[in-house]
Amino acid sequence: MSSIAKVIEVIAESDTSWDNAVKNAVAEAAKTVENITEVWVGGMKATVENNKITKYRITAKVTFVLTERK
Repeated sequence: MSSIAKVIEVIAESDTSWDNAVKNAVAEAAKTVENITEVWVGGMKATVENNKITKYRITAKVTFVLTERK
């Protein structure tokens, strides 16, 4: 049996790092989506205040495999 995957785009942020922002994206998506298989980060940006980074933001595509309802 073949499988079908779906991709959603999400934006996430962190106060500490881009890596943590990616982890936040997957964790939040997993609250409503099952069978996540990968995440692709397409963009990163940071907000700066007083010459210091205050937020790390990413745009990511989250891929998950669709399952048949029974």
